[in-house]
Amino acid sequence: MSSRSLVESSSRSHDERAVPGTRTDIQALRAVAVTLVLVYHLWPNRLTGGFTGVDVFFVISGFLITSHLLGKPPRGGRDLAQFWSRRIRRLLPASLLVLAVTLVGSRLFAPETQWEATAKQSGAAALYVVNWLLAADAVDYLAAENLPSPVQHFWSLSVEEQFYLVWPLLILVLVAVATSLRRSPAVVVGVGLGAVVAASFAYSVHETVTEPARAYFVTPTRVWELGVGALLAVLVGKHGFGRGRDVEAVAWPPMARVALAWVGLGAIVWTGLVYDGATPFPGWQAAVPVLGTAAVIAANAPTAPASPAQLMAARPVQWLGDVSYSVYLWHWPLIVLLPYATGSSLGLLDKLAVLAASLLLAALTKRYVEDRFRAPEWGRPLRKPYLLGLAGMAVVVALAAAQLAEVDRLEAGARDDLAAAIAADDPCFGAAALVPGAGCARTTSGPVVPAPAQALNDKSDAYADVSGGKDCWSNAPRFPVTVCEFGDPDSETSVALAGNSHAGQWLPALEEIAETRGWRITTYLASRCALATADQEFDAADKTDRCAAWGRRVTRELVSGDFDLVVYTNRISVPAVGKDVAGSHGDYRRGYESVLSTIREARVPVAVIRDTPAPGTIVPDCVADNEADLTRCSGPRSRWEPDEPVVDAVRSLDDRGIVLADLNDLICRPDVCDAVVGGVVVYFDGSHLTATYARTLAPALERPLSRALRRW
Repeated sequence: MSSRSLVESSSRSHDERAVPGTRTDIQALRAVAVTLVLVYHLWPNRLTGGFTGVDVFFVISGFLITSHLLGKPPRGGRDLAQFWSRRIRRLLPASLLVLAVTLVGSRLFAPETQWEATAKQSGAAALYVVNWLLAADAVDYLAAENLPSPVQHFWSLSVEEQFYLVWPLLILVLVAVATSLRRSPAVVVGVGLGAVVAASFAYSVHETVTEPARAYFVTPTRVWELGVGALLAVLVGKHGFGRGRDVEAVAWPPMARVALAWVGLGAIVWTGLVYDGATPFPGWQAAVPVLGTAAVIAANAPTAPASPAQLMAARPVQWLGDVSYSVYLWHWPLIVLLPYATGSSLGLLDKLAVLAASLLLAALTKRYVEDRFRAPEWGRPLRKPYLLGLAGMAVVVALAAAQLAEVDRLEAGARDDLAAAIAADDPCFGAAALVPGAGCARTTSGPVVPAPAQALNDKSDAYADVSGGKDCWSNAPRFPVTVCEFGDPDSETSVALAGNSHAGQWLPALEEIAETRGWRITTYLASRCALATADQEFDAADKTDRCAAWGRRVTRELVSGDFDLVVYTNRISVPAVGKDVAGSHGDYRRGYESVLSTIREARVPVAVIRDTPAPGTIVPDCVADNEADLTRCSGPRSRWEPDEPVVDAVRSLDDRGIVLADLNDLICRPDVCDAVVGGVVVYFDGSHLTATYARTLAPALERPLSRALRRW
């Protein structure tokens, strides 16, 4: 998951109302931006770059807020408190209302597997730090596969609120410096803001290249976009620093301003049509919609032949711009929660209903919440908005905490159920149900173990959040060699487990075997990076190089580590450089052959586990939604089972010191793969085995591993 969405800056704010004459062009820009986002979220294949609406709103916010700050620069604590008070009254009432309603809606309609993520993100959103939480999830390979929550669109509001917190402090300092140096405030502020914009832009370009998933959400990569609007306020405003805020256009002839406005609008629309999920973003690519928006604001298109002014001033356009903040707040929870409420994916009528409901709720929220709390009486005394804001935030955080407490209670019961199921020693439990001749019935309905919400976290001890200890994964972007040990530390039999996350999923089974056989297990695990000499195409070239370096270092350690057995398996998580996954088979086969040959040259036996079937959808979510008919979560084995080049590599090497373990017949039936086998949920996400199911595969895995050891 990443969610590309818009930002707060929407209806006519307190600050803008103080500007002589309504800026209809800014309202029109808001309408354009919210339309881009709505269409993108409802019909993502029709407008692939609609996420650029966020950049339009960032520029608008930076322009208006900085215009206000420069018109009356803050001189001390009271000025800052008054500025933040207006922001609280403007933003928090509507956003906290939507968060509270969404939390209740998620509890009523969303499956239990979504409650924890929604509660955590809602609490973070209420505190305006959810963008950092989403950034952490975006670079977490497993968390990145999670379904979008109904509140993750609040990431952009978090960026804005952090901007509103810091920006007036920056203006205060720069004006104080100008006064101290007896320099022009406009020059000092312009230079200071320009330095911030340049630094943020450089960081954005760098981070988008090196860690694009994280770059999309974090505040430092976005500040320059708001800063461009701020610089525009310095350049075109007749501020005089304290003598009003008569924000005007560039001093160009009318027809030149008309042309500039059209160019800006064209740039915004072009990015909406041409950009897509593969576009590195934000980085320098964000400059197109950012500068396009700045051009429209700078032009302030006059009424002239062929001018967009009349179109932008049309009443429907102005109305949509006026309610765009609330449209933004409501539309995404409706999109996410409606399928849960109806039990089916969004069809055309559903999408039109979401559109209509978003507009209706926005109109009501604008009138009864936004406008009401912007009234002057809500700002007096000065502490009142702060107390009300804190109270509202506390309510949302309390609701989120209550939901998390309920999740904990349910998980405690689910752990008891799982322990009881294991203790029952059912001959048809888990993979045992697929043993030939077992005669076990197919699991077609619940209850199941682990419970769906527990299954999401039913991972191996290689994960720090499971074991409470060391995180045993080598992660991008650096891919250091990370080593963990399990089993008997004094054992004379040393086994290495090496590969990417699909090697890590076998650790619970290996631990079961190690407990009975007295083995020591050493892990060499990486997130996404396969242990192969193939060049793997990550979203940044540096990751490709570091993944290759990790593979070389791990191979050397496997050769020199005095291991009695190497257990080796991988998933093709990224394609070979310059190819798609389907075309990468040959590269990975050769890459696997190279690694296996190197290990075998050291006369170390290898047990190669064929990669497991992958449904591609979050299985616990499906199970939670379909416990009455679990076959709705099943799929054809021909689609779930990957094309596995390591099988060809083993056959090509034809080395009796390499044993191939293919356990997929204990995961899938001959033609169908189920999400639940023998009453056990098979996957904790879209491809990784739950620790519980992996343990039920231990007897079958022990046989090929023992065979490999006996040969040497």
